[in-house]
Amino acid sequence: MDDDAREQALLTALTTEHFVLQTGRSATVAESVGRTTVFLSLLSAALIGLGFVSGNGSLLRPYLGAVLPTLVVTGLLTFGRLVQNMVENSLDLQRMQRIRAWYHRRLGDQDFFADAETPGGAMRSAWTAVGARPGRWQLLLTAAALVGAVNALLLGLGAALLAGLAGLSTGPAVLVGVPVALVAFAAQLAYINRASISMTH
Repeated sequence: MDDDAREQALLTALTTEHFVLQTGRSATVAESVGRTTVFLSLLSAALIGLGFVSGNGSLLRPYLGAVLPTLVVTGLLTFGRLVQNMVENSLDLQRMQRIRAWYHRRLGDQDFFADAETPGGAMRSAWTAVGARPGRWQLLLTAAALVGAVNALLLGLGAALLAGLAGLSTGPAVLVGVPVALVAFAAQLAYINRASISMTH
């Protein structure tokens, strides 16, 4: 294969790979939206059900005992998959940026695809491509962090309810639930952070 044929074959392969990566990114975003919507819809339905049974003390505890664990388990599973989707999406974007950087180098002094060669590596280039500034605080804006916050509130609520069943009054029960919620949220943020660090290696 001569140089021109090799160059054309490489260009075709990169164009195909770029398309595949973009399709993969679209799929992960669609899945993230779908999973988040299902979880929040389940939460909304549970709150509506709570409104119906709240006036009946004999139904309230069994209802919460059945619904709250279901919401927590569903939320944690949703959170785990959203973190995976975040990593997959970011890795696909980094690979796309490497292809765009190759286009930029082939064009020489042209400005096309210049943002793909941002100083600081592939990760910073990927952040720039979506108009975000690199930083751990950006992780708070992800769908995973949103679901993680809801999970933390549910876990805190569960702890407060258990404390109430154990005989504590409302004030002390809330003081039990709040630290549980904060620790749960911090643990999920740490998990997101660890997953995001793995994207740079």
